[in-house]
Amino acid sequence: MDPQNTNTTSGAKMLLSHAKTLRLHTGNLVNRSHLKKKCPCSPSEEDSPDTLDCSIPQETDAITPEERDELRVSVKLFLCESLESSIRDAVEMVCQTLAVSQLDSVIIAPPWPLESDSRSLAHLQPAWEELEALVKSQKIAAIGTSDLDKDLLEQLYNWAQVKPSSNQFNLASCCVMPPELTAFAKEFDIQLLTHNDPKELMSAATFQEAVQEGTQDLSAADWRPEWVLRYSIIVKCRGIIKAKGYLVSARKASP
Repeated sequence: MDPQNTNTTSGAKMLLSHAKTLRLHTGNLVNRSHLKKKCPCSPSEEDSPDTLDCSIPQETDAITPEERDELRVSVKLFLCESLESSIRDAVEMVCQTLAVSQLDSVIIAPPWPLESDSRSLAHLQPAWEELEALVKSQKIAAIGTSDLDKDLLEQLYNWAQVKPSSNQFNLASCCVMPPELTAFAKEFDIQLLTHNDPKELMSAATFQEAVQEGTQDLSAADWRPEWVLRYSIIVKCRGIIKAKGYLVSARKASP
């Protein structure tokens, strides 16, 4: 057995056994081939923090003040649980990671009920109110939604103080956007975007399996993902993606 791998696994076990929150940052996936980081050789090289941050420092995508005006920072936030506090935590984390004070746009993907006809404005309102507060505090410039049909988008638009600037539509469910949705979006200046994200970007089982694989015999059943955030940094004048990455936050259930 490779001693280096044994020490790395032991270190992971020790850190995760003490941590209550786990946060991951993939770094810039545009530079995928360079995503490598040497792990600690032994547990003694690391403290045992309550929050464990796993990132790749040399591949972070911090934006300098000089280039900020030339770039657009877009975010899609996938909530794994209905916790409005997660929205503020996610926005704060990505702003800190990218060294920006404001995000240009945030699209929210809440954990909808499994039955599509169970979606309602009441289900979306708490998350939207949290986004509105972040707009008012100038942490976000524009906010949008994902997978709303015309009726629900109209209900949200009429109720919201900060109107949705965009709505994503999954072309996997239909190859053409519904004409009533297109007409409503055009009338109220809502940008319609397309996506091909799965209904559940990361399940608890998938996350637990990844933790289990990385730590071998450590029980991962207590860990659950809270949210997954995908960010894109785009050069405005050229429409080129400069960087793209993911942030993930998970929490261990209280004993």
